[in-house]
Amino acid sequence: MKLKYIVPLVLFLALVIFFVVGLGRDPREVPSPLIDKPAPEFALPRLDDPSKVVSKKDMLGQVWLMNVWSSWCGSCKYEHPNLVKIGKSGQKVLPIVGLNYKDTDGAAVRTLRTTGDPYDFSVKDPTGETGIEFGVYGVPETFVIDKKGVIRYKQIGPITDEVWEKTMYPLIKKLKAE
Repeated sequence: MKLKYIVPLVLFLALVIFFVVGLGRDPREVPSPLIDKPAPEFALPRLDDPSKVVSKKDMLGQVWLMNVWSSWCGSCKYEHPNLVKIGKSGQKVLPIVGLNYKDTDGAAVRTLRTTGDPYDFSVKDPTGETGIEFGVYGVPETFVIDKKGVIRYKQIGPITDEVWEKTMYPLIKKLKAE
């Protein structure tokens, strides 16, 4: 067999192997370089009262979620009923902080007023700078942050019942017990 036929065949087989390996993975499970590292520092105004500024230091000593959301985000609207259930029902197990990402105050406030507000509070990130510090590249994304301010889990995409029950809630219970 000639070399001019072997090289394309080897390249084709290599691509097939990459595709097969890649297809076996969940695309929402993108490894984050921030897992097991301190969450980025932030100090942002609250959406409901911009005169109040919240920082990461205010959240130390408790396990909490940071949910990155926007009023214009379709997947956020899909996820929202689950967050309301987690944040306002008997399942309330930890503070949920909303990071309102690249949004306008008016649209964000209207969304929470009409669909329910699952957050203990939301902070404003109109330029997306804090989101970038957290490695956000799309909304929604949710971070589980431990008592010391370390990111322990990153959910890319909506929190579904399955994600909550099988992954996030068991991790949160473990972190709260530590």
